Amino acid sequence: MFGRNKTDSPAGATPVASEASQPAAGGAHTPGHTPGKGRPTPSRKQAQAEAKRRARAAVDTKEARRQQRSKRSELARKQRQGMKEGDERYLMARDKGPVKRFTRDYVDARLSIAELLLPILVLALVLQSAGSASMVNLGSSLMTTTILVVFADSAFAIWRLKRRLRAEMPDESLKGVTFYALMRMLQLRPTRIPKTRVKIGGRPK
Repeated sequence: MFGRNKTDSPAGATPVASEASQPAAGGAHTPGHTPGKGRPTPSRKQAQAEAKRRARAAVDTKEARRQQRSKRSELARKQRQGMKEGDERYLMARDKGPVKRFTRDYVDARLSIAELLLPILVLALVLQSAGSASMVNLGSSLMTTTILVVFADSAFAIWRLKRRLRAEMPDESLKGVTFYALMRMLQLRPTRIPKTRVKIGGRPK
């Protein structure tokens, strides 16, 4: 006789869980609960062992780098020494070969006016900067005379060098010999690399 209570659930219906009782979307953890790290916390002994392992690895890396730097330095030193001594293994391509070796010895065996060019030019410039007209004229004359003498002496030396090379090494190419010999002549004797093997007045080896 009385009407059905609207709050009554139909028979067989499953109660709907409240929003608060449902798990948060995306698997978020419950507030106030810290999830586990997924691995056990290392013991003090394990942590110390790991720290020692890292320290040894760092020391080994530094030592390996130090050894590499030492090897590179030693190799560079041997290369510089080999170049000075004229060792074919360490020479640059421009210095290799019997023709270049003979050219160096031929140039070193004579006193070239060209190797005195730089000091004489410096002296001429000093004279020209003195201010006196006579000193300026002297400096200019010295510079002009030196350049002419160097040109004549170098041309004669290169002519004789090529004649020697054609006689002793007829099958070898003489390409680049003129420039190579001239550059050698212009260098002061102590600064020549490869260093001189024969003294002035000696014979090319």
